[in-house]
Amino acid sequence: MPKLTIGEKMPNFTFTTQNRENVSLYDAIKGKKKTVFWVLRYIGCPTCRYDVHLLTQRYQEFLDKDAQVFVVMQSTPDSIRKSLADADVPFEIICDPTYEIYQGLDIGVWGEPGSKPDRSAMDPAAMEAFAKLREEITALGFTHGEYEGIEEQLPALFITDSDATVTYALYPDNIKVRMPSVDEALALL
Repeated sequence: MPKLTIGEKMPNFTFTTQNRENVSLYDAIKGKKKTVFWVLRYIGCPTCRYDVHLLTQRYQEFLDKDAQVFVVMQSTPDSIRKSLADADVPFEIICDPTYEIYQGLDIGVWGEPGSKPDRSAMDPAAMEAFAKLREEITALGFTHGEYEGIEEQLPALFITDSDATVTYALYPDNIKVRMPSVDEALALL
């Protein structure tokens, strides 16, 4: 499937979360004005864990806009449950350790899997912002956990309306592109 664009329907894939199995996407979004699909790498990634932390802290703001959030990760349900055992995460994490959703939504990887991508062509300002973010993540105590999946997996962000029509789609072209902030995602709703 080619990359999704605004106005297209999100495919009705079936997924498993840390809490449920065999969930139809269309059933999961029914009754919600908007659904945000925040596609990350895996729960052991400190940046991904930080994003889960931020979304957890501000989830009520999404609910106040009659929206829900699903985070998509390459992690297994057991890995998610183990890593988040002490966290009160109010949303579900779609587990895609076989990359069916990533591939179905045409979410690529940066460079070749297992290789070190060339970072020399990256925007210096973006690199500086990412370095500051890493400092903040480290200061909050988020360290690298178990590796799962493809380390070079690119993120993505989709927002759909109640009938699965895409109202926003973002496909970053490298792993250091920062996803929208929670404030920016809320503004998109």
